[in-house]
Amino acid sequence: MANVEWSGGQEHWTHKEDIRLFLWQKTASPKVPYAGTILFVHGSSMASQPTFDLSVPGRPHSSVMDWFAERGFDTWCMDNEGYGRSDKHRPINFDISNGADDLSVGSAYILEKTGAKQLLVYGISSGALKAALFAQRHPERVAKLALDAFVWTGQGSPTLAERAKKLPEFLAKNSRPIDRAFVHSIFNRDHAECADDATKDAFADAILTLDSSMPTGTYVDMCSKLPLVDPTQVKAATLIMRGEYDGIASLDDLINFYKLLPCTNKQFSIMQGISHASFQQKNHLMVYQILHSFFSQPDPIYKG
Repeated sequence: MANVEWSGGQEHWTHKEDIRLFLWQKTASPKVPYAGTILFVHGSSMASQPTFDLSVPGRPHSSVMDWFAERGFDTWCMDNEGYGRSDKHRPINFDISNGADDLSVGSAYILEKTGAKQLLVYGISSGALKAALFAQRHPERVAKLALDAFVWTGQGSPTLAERAKKLPEFLAKNSRPIDRAFVHSIFNRDHAECADDATKDAFADAILTLDSSMPTGTYVDMCSKLPLVDPTQVKAATLIMRGEYDGIASLDDLINFYKLLPCTNKQFSIMQGISHASFQQKNHLMVYQILHSFFSQPDPIYKG
């Protein structure tokens, strides 16, 4: 396994009481006008830098943070407690609510550090659940919310139906081992051809550089405790991003959530040729463009 190192960004640390939390920043290019401050939120089985600041030889723009920084966005990600460089010592399973607590602390740090008034928040998979729960708890901090590979009730989800078979195992311990084969399974369970092997391998190298096991909390939540988010309480402008082949949520589940979002500045995008880990897919530049269009769209002047 290649040991991955990250460069070109700035490390930050903040605290949730006595818990140290790691943040990673890549600043906006000074060559273009400032466009906003983004907080990227990772999923259940990988820390933040592998997901959002990946490098793959021969694959330009594998780092979504670099791509958005080039376009004027100040970009941030953070490792939730239990993941990556953040503290892992507490004997808990680091569930979605705990992750939303981390986002509360991390967002306060980013807003204070940068002077930004609000954040553009993107979350993927269980990170989308954390991001939505955070937006529900702190509507004043979120200008726009993008939920990728999101799930609401879990009804009709083939991925969660399969995962629930292991629920007793996940309930019995706070962590689960991961390896290269597991990382490949993230891509292969829905549609293996959506991502190339070089990207899958680079992603696995990056993930396994930081972690050899992952918390069980988000799996337990997604298999047995949904829904965790009340769409009527998510006040921000919201984009729902669903991969064409993603098995984490049924289309009906997401559309029912979308209907209940109170902000009429909302969008629903089905992403062609995408399965679950959208930034690591062959069509990643299309995904970036969909997200960029939403984040850069002018706010409505007339609201009726």
